[in-house]
Amino acid sequence: MPAPWITYRPELKVLDCTIRDGGLVNNHHFDDEFVRAVYETCVQAGIDYMEIGYRNSKKIFAPGKHGKWMFCEEDHIRRVIGDDQPGVKISVMIDAGKSDWRTDIPPKSQSIVDMVRVAFYAHQLPEAVEMIKHAAECGYEVSANLMAVSRNTETEIDQVLELLAETPAQVLVVVDSFGAMYMEQVELLVKKYLAFARPKSKEVGIHTHNNQQLAFANTIEAIIHGASRLDASMGGLGRGAGNCPMELLIGFLRNPKFKVRPIYEFLENYIEPLRQTWEWGPYPQYYITGQLNLHPRAAIEARASDKKSNYVEFFDRVLADI
Repeated sequence: MPAPWITYRPELKVLDCTIRDGGLVNNHHFDDEFVRAVYETCVQAGIDYMEIGYRNSKKIFAPGKHGKWMFCEEDHIRRVIGDDQPGVKISVMIDAGKSDWRTDIPPKSQSIVDMVRVAFYAHQLPEAVEMIKHAAECGYEVSANLMAVSRNTETEIDQVLELLAETPAQVLVVVDSFGAMYMEQVELLVKKYLAFARPKSKEVGIHTHNNQQLAFANTIEAIIHGASRLDASMGGLGRGAGNCPMELLIGFLRNPKFKVRPIYEFLENYIEPLRQTWEWGPYPQYYITGQLNLHPRAAIEARASDKKSNYVEFFDRVLADI
């Protein structure tokens, strides 16, 4: 049997979430040049999917305050990437409770989008199931992303997965929203998701955050235990501490279809200049919220204040609020 560290699993597929998760850093105000550059990098690097943003409600998110990649209108997507998609499928995310999915998800024949990813918390499962069914009936590939799974009990997770297994979603994604997981938890969850997914011919994915600088390591752990859909972003660009860095993931995967050089070119030309304006990545406040399995909103606020180096004050305040 070939050594696993010098072979590859051809079924592994990579999704770039730079614009979607990165949009949570700058309220989705990416210009067309930046989005087009991400797309072209995905093409050159052999990446399978590009998640170009959210398709959420303009009644909830005010246009202007939020950039157009919060809404991902068809003409905006087409203007940036054209009508041809050489090898890269386009994904949008819709949030339960935050999207007008009944009216804003057109039939696939009218859309350049290939996949709809439905994001939801456990208590939103009834709506999520209806969203998944609607997107599938419209002709899209569908992914089910249960957010903040690290905060759910095992019984809750089982109940969610039992219902998701009966939906037309092709992918069930383990989502470490708070960057709180360690490898043992990733192993347990991937195996649990697979136990529900495989009998229904579904795949399992992984989406990690880097609060404890474990996003890449946890993605590898998920691969080891059978996850085949992998999320990452250029330079780790994403909410708060960011995501699994695409350059590390592609550099790790052995499939010769993936090319890492275009990613480093993108980092040089676009990510480094962006760091002069926007901050993301693992900082001590994110370590603290990650270790405590808390939403990073308090850490994000602290990093945006004039007390971003007051780590002890932040530590004491967060503990007092638990």
